[in-house]
Amino acid sequence: MAKNMPGVYAAKKKDNSIYYRSSITLREKHISLGGYPDEWSAHSAYMQARSIVATDHVTLDDYRPDSPLPFPKWVVLINFRDNGLYFSMPIYLKKKYFLYYLEPAYILKFDIDDLFYYSSKKIMQRGGHLFVNDYGMQCNILNRYGIKNYAVYGKDYLFINGDSTDFRYENIEILNRFHGITCIPGKNHGGCLYKVRIHVRSNYVVGIYEQEAEAAIAYNKAADILKKNGIDRNFALNYIEGLSPAAYADIYSKLQVAPSIYRLTPENT
Repeated sequence: MAKNMPGVYAAKKKDNSIYYRSSITLREKHISLGGYPDEWSAHSAYMQARSIVATDHVTLDDYRPDSPLPFPKWVVLINFRDNGLYFSMPIYLKKKYFLYYLEPAYILKFDIDDLFYYSSKKIMQRGGHLFVNDYGMQCNILNRYGIKNYAVYGKDYLFINGDSTDFRYENIEILNRFHGITCIPGKNHGGCLYKVRIHVRSNYVVGIYEQEAEAAIAYNKAADILKKNGIDRNFALNYIEGLSPAAYADIYSKLQVAPSIYRLTPENT
């Protein structure tokens, strides 16, 4: 511990240079406050952490960019102070949901059922998409809610209340779960027919179908035909959950696809 500076410890980097770590103990829980280039910065972070946990008058709205303690640590400490649960991620618990703070003004909302998953996941932003590291891979968090990477907002899915930061299950509506399918006006199933296209340099219409599952299988069938015709593309096939292999095969064999699909070859695409 640094001399006369409680909560501050000297540490070494891999190159043997010295830096200073700060930490605080709250309700017998040891909480790291991060690493700092000098003793005074580490001590300032420790003193601010003490002031945060000492009174409920300090809120997340009191954070300022020049605060010695990083904003994620504010969230961690205030949540632990108010709710008695420690998370290493910047999470604040509400009654039936929780908030995940990417920045002071950029806050995601999740169902409490997702707390175990996100309490150990750092959410990152890249190119307008939100990712977590999961088993060594970067995974788009939309995938967790059945939304594909290629999905288009307004066409394939919606946030019902219009808030794209609200990932509660009740707020996410999947309009299209499958590759190559677009809902078009129709008289059945809430006014939706399913138009199927497949892309080979440009889009080709496979057909229009009454059932979503039929449309998904029609896309797969078109992909199989194109591969047999020598078109070497890695088509991402649709998986239809809850359909037995026998039922899938029966639908597959009966489905009609556009004659133009059978005529497509590497020479004429």
